[in-house]
Amino acid sequence: MQRRDFLKSSIALAVAAELGTTKAQGFVPAHNWDKYDFGSGPPVTNRLNQGPFPQYPPEALIPNDDVVMTTTPSEEVVPNYGKGLITYITADSGTEEIKSDNIPQAIEDLVRFPLGQQLYIRPTWREVQPRPGRLELPDYVKLVFDLAKKNSKRVGFRIQMSAPDYKHQPALPDFVLDKVPTVDLIPDEKDKKAAARFIENKYSRYQPRFDHPFFQQAFGELVGLLAAEFNGNPAVEFVDTFLYGFWGEGHTWPFLNTPFPDYQTAERTWVKMMEVQLEHFTKTPLMTNTQPDYSRVGNSEVLDLTVRSYNWIRSDTIFIENEQIETLSNRPPWIAAALEQGIPAKSPDSFPLDEGLSPTENMIAHVIDVGANFWSLWNFHAISAKNLLAYYQAFPKSFDQINRRIGYRVRPSMIWSYEDGSSLGLIIAFANDGIAGLPGVLRVTVESEDGKVLKSGGLDAGYPLPGKLRQAQFVLPQGTKFAGLKLRADLEVKGMRYPVQWACRQKLNADGSLTLRSNLHHGF
Repeated sequence: MQRRDFLKSSIALAVAAELGTTKAQGFVPAHNWDKYDFGSGPPVTNRLNQGPFPQYPPEALIPNDDVVMTTTPSEEVVPNYGKGLITYITADSGTEEIKSDNIPQAIEDLVRFPLGQQLYIRPTWREVQPRPGRLELPDYVKLVFDLAKKNSKRVGFRIQMSAPDYKHQPALPDFVLDKVPTVDLIPDEKDKKAAARFIENKYSRYQPRFDHPFFQQAFGELVGLLAAEFNGNPAVEFVDTFLYGFWGEGHTWPFLNTPFPDYQTAERTWVKMMEVQLEHFTKTPLMTNTQPDYSRVGNSEVLDLTVRSYNWIRSDTIFIENEQIETLSNRPPWIAAALEQGIPAKSPDSFPLDEGLSPTENMIAHVIDVGANFWSLWNFHAISAKNLLAYYQAFPKSFDQINRRIGYRVRPSMIWSYEDGSSLGLIIAFANDGIAGLPGVLRVTVESEDGKVLKSGGLDAGYPLPGKLRQAQFVLPQGTKFAGLKLRADLEVKGMRYPVQWACRQKLNADGSLTLRSNLHHGF
């Protein structure tokens, strides 16, 4: 059994707590996510009229119009915010996971690895805040952010409060461990052999009393300090939610107990800690694991809070419980999903093929199946650009395929033009050639050649959906001429706007916008 195979046992809850024992009300039972009522998504300001647009009596709303311009799908990688392949710099074991004698150079090689559009790090609390009152980011974290800026990439991160693969030091800083009691965890006898690496590490055999007042105070300070530095920071793509237990994923498999006296206390504690994160990260998306609640600590309510607050979700493998696949595959279209799936550390030719298909190619195909926005470039516990390159060279077709399809790929598919009196009107049908909806609101702007905004507004959250067209109307000022207008887009997420490059074959401007021209020539 590997790191994430932890849904095979019942659990027992143990020990005392310092929060009250009022019955929690937030538990959300397992449910199908398809058509589940999460609401209509983020609000849309200046919502564009999205039809229908009948042309003929008795419902004629616009004069007869003609398609005057079309675009076709790009065959290139189109990098944008809210999507892409993520190069892992550190994960479970910190810099010990980077296989190199020269860590700074290895980090630079990883940052420059061309397949990855984003970067990811997972430091411990001890590493980023060894003392109360301020952040003290380690040199490798500072280096990642510096190199990210130089290479026009963004960073996602999580702070680990429990790191079972760190054998040289605990994840928590001493100023927390000195004042917060810890509770020893009881291993499941049935899983002792499979979980030996956790059981043998003294730093993974206990959990703190998360409900202790000092822990809550220190956690609030940590989140506040991080938000002051990173909330709305253009260098940050997302922040992983800090969840219970190992790696912050929401569990302590293979251990049977938790540090809480009952489920209600656990859920109430983690809902409170989620609310602290939501209160501070008002601009940057939080990304919550879809982990089923093996350890009975309130994961279902935290996940529900995540979706209802228009934040994002993630899973730490693709071949996982059917409950997580349901969640990922049928999430609301405005919710991004990241798939963390380690690529083996062994050479690509170490594994047998099944009907000509390697395990890596099989895994990539299934990440596409669930419609992911992000996927990890990560050699499990053997991080190096050399290892990643070896797998790309072995299976270039699969890597190129996911790089070209992941997330959303939006373009103005068909553009109708009409005149209503002396005003020019446009109806634009937007297409999405990717595998996921837009994780926010697509805002579209029509500009004059000299950059003057003529009309701007938003589509409904998540639209256009993959494989479907979404139409919108733009009524422009009197005297406007079609040729030479510029069409640009931004993605609005939690009040922040990020420029979107159109994913079309037709030539774009340097800023990713499209200059309109008549290019439809009927052959009849």
